Amino acid sequence: MVFAPQALAHLDALEAFISEAASATVAARFVDKLISHCESFSLFPLRGTRRDDLLTDLRITHYRCTTIIAFTVDTTRETVSILGVFYGGQSYAALFQPCKY
Repeated sequence: MVFAPQALAHLDALEAFISEAASATVAARFVDKLISHCESFSLFPLRGTRRDDLLTDLRITHYRCTTIIAFTVDTTRETVSILGVFYGGQSYAALFQPCKY
């Protein structure tokens, strides 16, 4: 399991957002459980919906209906890479669409 730097930044921003909206304890618990959920991908990595239209081998799945996790699976190296974590309706598609200019 590998978290891309951008995914780690997303987790930090999510924790800050929830801390402000609820409390630091609630935020830490949510993010810890989200990370544990991501770590469970090693047991069944090919879950979620493929989004090859955005990025080859990209997969999207949800956590608690409020958070989208974008990841890829390298089956040859048996590695799951978390590319992004998007909360509360944030658009993940824009991050993976190729630049048109």
